[in-house]
Amino acid sequence: MLPQTCFFVSIAFSFIAWGIVAARYIWPELRLRQRAEGLRPLLILHSFRFIGLAFLVPGVVSPDLPSAFARSAAYGDVIAATLALLSLLSLPRGTGVVIAWIFNLWGSADLLNAFYQGNHAGLLAGQLGATYFIPTFVVPLLLITHGLAFRILLQHQQEFAMRESRHSA
Repeated sequence: MLPQTCFFVSIAFSFIAWGIVAARYIWPELRLRQRAEGLRPLLILHSFRFIGLAFLVPGVVSPDLPSAFARSAAYGDVIAATLALLSLLSLPRGTGVVIAWIFNLWGSADLLNAFYQGNHAGLLAGQLGATYFIPTFVVPLLLITHGLAFRILLQHQQEFAMRESRHSA
């Protein structure tokens, strides 16, 4: 099997496996919690996104790794980790929820941008070196948990709107 095929098959299997884990174990636990309590474990997970800095470390990645991809992925992840931590520190106050929205929008866009940048730069799986596990193991989990965070944020937004309409009637 070609290395690029192995790379994409690994990503696909990771999405399937993490999707099962999220549907079976993560979402059933989070869906019943209050918004802040449901977001906390997801924000803690995303606070580890500093690992994207590994894309900038010579010897960890190939010297041929496109620098535009490496810089974008690394710094985008650090910003996402910082936003996750700021939101975590600010919850359950309204500021924390606003930062959670910003984090979730930024973090999702950052991951999708990394896929785009990698494809645009002609990224080869072998150029990732030891960071190969990030897009094949970690990124699918992060994207799935972004989806869960959006669901929590939107679900609680709808509940708040329904409560407000009952109180004003």
